[in-house]
Amino acid sequence: MPKANRDENPKQPRKEKRIVRDGKRGRWKSKHEFILSLLGYAIGIGNVWRFPYLCYRSGGAAFLIPYMLMVIVAGVPLFYLELLIGQFSSTGCTGMYRLAPLFRGAGIAQVIVNFFCVCYYSVLISYPIRMISYCFFKKVPWQDCNNPWNTNHCVSMQGMGPRNQTDFKTPSDEFFNLEVLRLSKGIAELGSIVWPQWISLLITWTIVYACLAGGIKTVGKVVYFTVPFPYLLLLILFGRGVTLPGSWMGIKFFLYPEWHRLLDVKVWTDAAIQMFFGMGPGWGGLVNMASFSDFRNKAKSDTYLIIAINVFTSIFAGFVVFSVLGFLSYKSGVPVANVATGGASLAFVTYPEAITMMPVPQLWGLLFYVMLFLLGVDTVVSFLSERILSILLFHSYCQFVQLEAITSSILDELRVLRKYKYLLTMFACLFLFLSSTIMCTNGGMFIVQLFDWYSSSLSVCAICFVEVIMVSWVYGVKNFMLDVEFMLGKRPSLYWRILWQWVTPLVLIFIFIMTAIFMRTITYNNIPYPTWAVALGWGICASSVIFIPLYILYIMIRKRATLCSSLRRRLKPMDWTPADPDDRAAYEAFRREHDMPGFMSESDTATGAAK
Repeated sequence: MPKANRDENPKQPRKEKRIVRDGKRGRWKSKHEFILSLLGYAIGIGNVWRFPYLCYRSGGAAFLIPYMLMVIVAGVPLFYLELLIGQFSSTGCTGMYRLAPLFRGAGIAQVIVNFFCVCYYSVLISYPIRMISYCFFKKVPWQDCNNPWNTNHCVSMQGMGPRNQTDFKTPSDEFFNLEVLRLSKGIAELGSIVWPQWISLLITWTIVYACLAGGIKTVGKVVYFTVPFPYLLLLILFGRGVTLPGSWMGIKFFLYPEWHRLLDVKVWTDAAIQMFFGMGPGWGGLVNMASFSDFRNKAKSDTYLIIAINVFTSIFAGFVVFSVLGFLSYKSGVPVANVATGGASLAFVTYPEAITMMPVPQLWGLLFYVMLFLLGVDTVVSFLSERILSILLFHSYCQFVQLEAITSSILDELRVLRKYKYLLTMFACLFLFLSSTIMCTNGGMFIVQLFDWYSSSLSVCAICFVEVIMVSWVYGVKNFMLDVEFMLGKRPSLYWRILWQWVTPLVLIFIFIMTAIFMRTITYNNIPYPTWAVALGWGICASSVIFIPLYILYIMIRKRATLCSSLRRRLKPMDWTPADPDDRAAYEAFRREHDMPGFMSESDTATGAAK
């Protein structure tokens, strides 16, 4: 514009940038659906195969001290914070960065982390489908060494006792690695597709799509079955486990406190990582699910309830698992410390070995693997539905909720696609299924392990740090607490302000540094990964969080005025208001009354850098 024209209109009225809201986004039909969906998201297979192993390895009952401390100072504040953000804004994880558009790259990072997680997690929860099919055989195929895939190293654990020999393999070990996985010699040898595993993966994604197709309405109905039923199965397995001979020897081993382990920094790091995987902050699923809840919902009580059930489930699962491991030790004569494992080895090698020593092993195997699948599929659906609606939908550690998160994120950003949600969900499931196919090859388990090892732990910690800094220091913790006061009628106490502003950010810095320092060397089945694979793993880690600084760099390149002015404008909130028109009008009056900061104007976003 020529200077003369600018002088004729020296002060144009400042028009704030407004976001077009979608009145058809959907809501939970009841509080029960919301609570069950949160449980499905926060409770998954990690509670069964990760927490018990970490607990025994890190000092037994003594591990509960650092774990509970991490839950209190990081898990609870982050969980509550994300519920409040989603509930106030009624938007998915990408839309939450309207609080400070400069940090929108963290939303992109969340989508990428969820993509990685859903891909490898869908493969993990397809393994129980394979195992379920074998439970209908007259004799479970991992019961002895008389099978075509067994080698000369196969030795039955029945009455085996202590052995000096170290190169032996159990029947269940050889069955899982040589028959189910048909494992290659390393990640460099991908081999061909294992077709039975590919079919199991296809069945998994078909089930996920069926749960997601109807959006939030379908998810709200499915969780009535997928959340309570695993608890029934867990209770049945517990009743069976504690009545087995030697079971209490395993439980004692699980809980026996080793207080000196509290001086080990690695124990505190493990506690922090387990908190992230157990509570689920930083992934976007909590924000996404809360965005469908009632605006006046009391989120604090929901936070306490979900986290309490989560912690109880982890400990209870430890009793279930170690009662069976104690029985395995009793029958085989091998010390509990030598039979105790974690992760996939616990679920698909050690536990199957134990149930072969029970009467009717097919029944106990069926119950255990149905429980694992349901725990896993819930989480994936929760992630997927909210990302495609915001990018992925539901709850199996994580399968269900992760997919919900992805679908919702996409639909929040590209509303024109909302009327094509069925097709979009189908396309997302098909794309993720095809992306996961490489993990169904002979070397697929090495790829699964690589993604599990590197794709999320550091990335989610960094995303959580950006979230809490954005709320507490950029937008301002005082302003955020006023938002909560408007929404719930009561301002959070000083306790929450101290946690959000000081304690939680410092704890996140500690977790990030310690996790990076104590990252263990990656192996699978005692096979080390080559240097190039480790470098690839770190590249996977960086590929998500790199978008946080890249987006800031993009804003700097697209600056309209001075660099400082451009960055400062994008640190202002952009139409950070409730979705309901009546609540929005009341909130804007509330902001004026309390002299809260203004929003970004349309001129601030004219370059398109922060639409």
